[in-house]
Amino acid sequence: MSDCRIRAGSDGGAHVLKLEGDVRLVMCTALDEYFDRMFAEPEFLSVWVDVTDATGLDSTTLGMLAKLAISTKSRYGFKPALFSCDPSIDRLLMAMGFSQLFDLRSGRCDVPCSQDLPARNASEDEVRMKVIDAHRTLMGLNEANKAAFDDLVRTLESQ
Repeated sequence: MSDCRIRAGSDGGAHVLKLEGDVRLVMCTALDEYFDRMFAEPEFLSVWVDVTDATGLDSTTLGMLAKLAISTKSRYGFKPALFSCDPSIDRLLMAMGFSQLFDLRSGRCDVPCSQDLPARNASEDEVRMKVIDAHRTLMGLNEANKAAFDDLVRTLESQ
């Protein structure tokens, strides 16, 4: 986990999340809590996600980001921006169906983020439910995701 960090910044309702390193499911609770706080702000205007310093994004993280985009579109009527400049991450985002969820931008987002989102200890059951929810979100994007994650979700649901 030492090589994973999520930084956040906001100004007047505009939010930026920067994912750095190999971002894994251990950050799912912190992300979910940040999304709840962000959407609860009456002055919420926008959200940008910057993965230019990410070396990896696991499927739970991708599912959480998909959930963010779906919520933003349904509540506010726009797609969040997602910044990436790594060809392998770009391919992953395209394969997962993120072009339908985000305004994908090539290049860096140079907005400063001053707050580190700390990983929060969560119960095994709470993490399992977040993993299931994240993967169900991904499964809803396309048939390839449904095939890729169906066994995982069924296994986790049976526990």
